[in-house]
Amino acid sequence: MLAIAGGKGGCGKTTTALGLAVALNGPTVVVDADADMPNLHAMADVPRDPPSGPDPDPDSDRDSDRLGHRHPDHDDVTVRPAPTGASGSGRRAGDRTAARLDRIREAAPSEGAVLVDCPAGAGPDAAAPVRVADGVLLVASACAPSLRDAVKTGATARSLGTPVVGAVLTRSRLAPSGVESLLGCPLLGVVPPVDPPVLDAARVGSAYRDVAADLQHRKELL
Repeated sequence: MLAIAGGKGGCGKTTTALGLAVALNGPTVVVDADADMPNLHAMADVPRDPPSGPDPDPDSDRDSDRLGHRHPDHDDVTVRPAPTGASGSGRRAGDRTAARLDRIREAAPSEGAVLVDCPAGAGPDAAAPVRVADGVLLVASACAPSLRDAVKTGATARSLGTPVVGAVLTRSRLAPSGVESLLGCPLLGVVPPVDPPVLDAARVGSAYRDVAADLQHRKELL
């Protein structure tokens, strides 16, 4: 299980999670862990509600297949929207997220990857998926505030005992000098700026395939 994380909202976490899910070989589950500002379902063009309808009890989420949607254009990708009726932050929300991700990990195909689109910020709800994951991929744009927030996210991951496996820069043509040293991890890819829909652009798809090829060698993180 790989957490796609970055401290600043709008830095490209959801785009990266879905872009990598499409680029990886084999079955992939991509999960929205942001109950307050979910948008994975919208980007993937699937319903927010699970296939069987609303689930009023987030803790009853037991069936990965029943509650997941196949990506409309990629049969190997299963999209898990954030549960309905589960908004909120704090320790309780974080514990609920962690339990949900543990169940998804257990239900996922043994040969498949699980990618988690993490909430922004540094609260318990944002830390929970990082704590549960086997590794963290930092996402940031090339601007100073986004990079600073990514540094904080990386520090949080390491304090929780979760390794930072690398970083992706979004909406950038070149990597700033010293970015790997700043983030304390290898830079796995630079995603160019394009007009929406971003994931339809060939250059963006190529960038995520390069990142996926690097990650594919480390299946224990996925």
